[in-house]
Amino acid sequence: MAFVDKSALGDADFRLSEATAADFVALLKPRVMSLVVFTAFVGLAVAPAGMNPFLALVSIVAIAVGAGASGALNMWYDADIDAVMTRTASRPVPAGRVTPREALAFGLVLSGLSVMTLGLVANWLAAAMLAFTIFFYAVVYTMWLKRSTPQNIVIGGAAGAFPPMIGWTAVTGSIGLESVVLFLIIFLWTPPHFWALALFKSGDYERAGVPMMPNVAGDASTRRQIFVYSLLLAASGVLPWALGHASAFYGVGAALLGIGFVHYAWRVLAQDPADAGMKPAKALFGYSLLYLFAIFTFVLVDHLAMRMIG
Repeated sequence: MAFVDKSALGDADFRLSEATAADFVALLKPRVMSLVVFTAFVGLAVAPAGMNPFLALVSIVAIAVGAGASGALNMWYDADIDAVMTRTASRPVPAGRVTPREALAFGLVLSGLSVMTLGLVANWLAAAMLAFTIFFYAVVYTMWLKRSTPQNIVIGGAAGAFPPMIGWTAVTGSIGLESVVLFLIIFLWTPPHFWALALFKSGDYERAGVPMMPNVAGDASTRRQIFVYSLLLAASGVLPWALGHASAFYGVGAALLGIGFVHYAWRVLAQDPADAGMKPAKALFGYSLLYLFAIFTFVLVDHLAMRMIG
């Protein structure tokens, strides 16, 4: 399995682009950023202490910018493999609209600004966690894990799980058990979400030389692991209720969402190997997005309701 030669980018590093503002926005991975913003906001909103609304808004923006900076650094480093994958070939760097040097500078500047801003308006523990998250995603995951192990998503998923903890810490100045549970939900959600994608995009990863689970362990093993992680995710989803952090309303909602996730994962597991179609994997991938937004919406609504009642 050969990796794409990064030197294939030629002299693109040394020219100036004619990028538009939309191209730099695309570097931030706005779809991923929207999920980061929402989960960070939930972590901030359910924290036991209050926060000035303006400072809370600036903190969320800083976390969002930090997430965008991670995306820009990821696109800078991964331009070589993005260029040969159909779902990423049109990204600004491989498409030639933004040069690698511009993407790198953009990501580094935003990283520094986001961390400094969060430290000044919230606290330096939250800022340190944001800095670690950027480093983990850009260096540990992108530069190391992604190209070296099929467990890249499992370990690297921690980067996407930190935002609710950062939001919580921005308010409290400490790390609470409830925020750790929110981290765990996202951490366990990540493998079945991305492995479902990898099942129907395995050709892309094969061409790029990225050792995703289906390409290394095969589809059957990937399907089994998706199902195991789905069971763990469904169990972790009800932890806020089981630990007394949420009401029975949340517990029922989370349980139903978890049952739905396991159902879709079972369809992936039970698919006939002779069936070349990937409808079960695509359905699970779509449901997984709904699940995460829904579970965090339940956390937020339940917390607001309990605060109003009590």
